[in-house]
Amino acid sequence: MAERRVKVSTEVGIQARPATVFVETAASTPGEVTIAKTGEGQTHDAKSILQVLVLDVRPGDEIVLTGDDEEVLDRLVALVTDDETAGADGGKDLADIDER
Repeated sequence: MAERRVKVSTEVGIQARPATVFVETAASTPGEVTIAKTGEGQTHDAKSILQVLVLDVRPGDEIVLTGDDEEVLDRLVALVTDDETAGADGGKDLADIDER
């Protein structure tokens, strides 16, 4: 399994609309994708909106993403580090992520 450690730098973290885009991106791969806050030890299913929202990821939090599909992990990293990609501006969709 591949792993990405990243500090969340979007304005709202993974809340509301950004969480929806995050989960849709994670669900685009058939394999498992997990998310955890660094230091908490418990992993959550990144394809579950409830599990992602319960994690309550805020700006400045460091998270660990794991999964088999490195391209999807890279797209998830982009979502938590770029407000436009995350959909926080309300104007981007998943197709825009592939064009970056």
